[in-house]
Amino acid sequence: MSAITTPTRDRESLLGLYRQLVRIRIFEDKATELFLAGHVKGTAHSCVGQEAIAVGVGAVLRPDDYIAGHHRSHGHLIAKGARIEPMIAELLGRKTGYCKGLGGSMHIADLSLGVLGCNGIVGASMPLATGAALSSVVRGTDQVSVAFFGDGGANQGLFHEAVNLAAVWKLPVVFVCENNQFQLSATWQEVRSVECIADRAAGYGIPGELVDGNDVLAVEEAAREYVERARRGEGPSLIEAKTYRRRQHSMRANLPETRDMEEALRWEALDPIARFEDYLTQESEVEKDELERIHQEATDEIDAAAAAAIEASAPTVDDLRTAVYSRHRVETGPPPASERSLSYLEAIREALDQEMEADESVIVLGEDVAALGGIFQATSGLYEKYGPMRVRNTPIAEGGFVGTAVGAALTGLRPVVEIQIFDFVTLAMDAIVNQAAKLRFMMGGTPRVPLVVRGPAGGGVRLAAQHSQSLEAWFAHIPGLVVIAPSDAADAKGLLAAAIRDDNPVIFIETKSLLFTDPQPVPEESYAIQIGRAAVKREGSDITIVATQAMVPQALRAAVQLDQEGISAEVIDPRTLYPLDEATILESVAKTSRAVVVHEAVGFAGIGAEIAAMISHKGFFNLDAPVVRVTAPHWPMPFAGELEAATIPTYCSIVEAVRSLP
Repeated sequence: MSAITTPTRDRESLLGLYRQLVRIRIFEDKATELFLAGHVKGTAHSCVGQEAIAVGVGAVLRPDDYIAGHHRSHGHLIAKGARIEPMIAELLGRKTGYCKGLGGSMHIADLSLGVLGCNGIVGASMPLATGAALSSVVRGTDQVSVAFFGDGGANQGLFHEAVNLAAVWKLPVVFVCENNQFQLSATWQEVRSVECIADRAAGYGIPGELVDGNDVLAVEEAAREYVERARRGEGPSLIEAKTYRRRQHSMRANLPETRDMEEALRWEALDPIARFEDYLTQESEVEKDELERIHQEATDEIDAAAAAAIEASAPTVDDLRTAVYSRHRVETGPPPASERSLSYLEAIREALDQEMEADESVIVLGEDVAALGGIFQATSGLYEKYGPMRVRNTPIAEGGFVGTAVGAALTGLRPVVEIQIFDFVTLAMDAIVNQAAKLRFMMGGTPRVPLVVRGPAGGGVRLAAQHSQSLEAWFAHIPGLVVIAPSDAADAKGLLAAAIRDDNPVIFIETKSLLFTDPQPVPEESYAIQIGRAAVKREGSDITIVATQAMVPQALRAAVQLDQEGISAEVIDPRTLYPLDEATILESVAKTSRAVVVHEAVGFAGIGAEIAAMISHKGFFNLDAPVVRVTAPHWPMPFAGELEAATIPTYCSIVEAVRSLP
């Protein structure tokens, strides 16, 4: 790398670049100082030596463009226009921070700046930025998104999934790899087979360029070219900015030094700020005292911000209570009476159609959801009616397209994502659990994440162990997610409508064995059923049966059998597993004094365990017998029909459980 060379530039714009470089460097020095003084808890990650990348890219972005960062993203925020005081306050865990002290150094974000979140998950920035780019296209704007990620993130599967998806859809996103030479301690030779990450762009049919990441003008020139290209609708590109991580992986100095110190000294001589100072004084006739003045102004600004942040108040537990879930309420009411009948699957399809017709921000993503209409045809006809802009086939890349949907949800759309078979959701767990569920919280409780992830779950259709799991308990365990699991067609339609209108990420489970059940009365009008409200499917006085999904019809059949034996069973369908309608269940148990909880999933740590524990704890003095659970045995779903039938609970299992109670 040589000295900076560039065509003639106006003096003020050059000084603007220098001012940003210096502000980032002094900010990082102050963050280190505050960490060593004990004000910054946990850790933080310095971008010293990498400032030119953030400043060069930030200089060509508009205020309404989007960026998604990583755990080393202080510079990205400053370059995008973030104020220093709330940034330092966030590092210190103060209520005046950008995220009210709930995000910390790795997660500072502000959607008003177009910052989708800095992210502690390596590679997660790429699908989020891709989703924001998709949102721009669907909403008809010319906003551009930038995904910053490190060379370690370039080895994530999300790199391929996001870049491939962006290339296929020609989305306006620029992928910027900050190649600082290290994956924590591993060198590139240890973790990838080719040195130049930009060369990978050719595999996706998009431009790729290697630039000197310590030359702010070189970065700016490349970024301008590719941002303008994206804004013209010509699709994504990949920039690899070669730089060097000048400091340890994090400020927590508990790791041994593994870097070659001679190499570190060579890179120190290529410091981006010193090189730009030389250029300004030698090529642009800027006096050193003017640079010193800029340096002093930045120092004063950051010292004052730090002093104010230290004195700011800490958040309280009350701040947590409103940060996890949006309090947006969907208007609901009792569905109108109807003699018209639909199957469960037809009801799902009708809800999707009506919500897409009513709200242009609703889009559908998933594998084969367009012309085929999905593997079970839940989206049949939507592509023909709403077109390829709003109904999109995705690659087989669950992590990528669910992560893309999260980014789209943050930026104005209401994506409905179909997981072809719900077992495949395991490939999208980061996007759901670490991104969708937590972004509102980590951003201080401000953004909405209106996302629905839906698909067919459970057994009963001979698809064996990897296509027949009931995983609802996983998601009910995660704060930030709503989990809905309707058991009949009318509930499926009304609850899916409510899920799409809700401002929280919703896991919507459609049980396979219910999809093709006999048609049931379903109102033709559009309606929504209140989330978090259970349904009493059959009234009774002797025993409460709490059943979910496919077990509700089994419980109703069991109730008929029990009635012939003189036992009056009340059947309750929670419908929403989180939030759970505890009041309706406890009211029933207070009346009957006995409870059986039934679900198709295996018993250990299943949702029935939570329901049974809740009844035992809050309804203990109303119980005349222990709560009994009826569940699948603790083994995967077998393929053989007889064994599958023996694995899934039936009405006979429920009757036997009730008979066992004293």
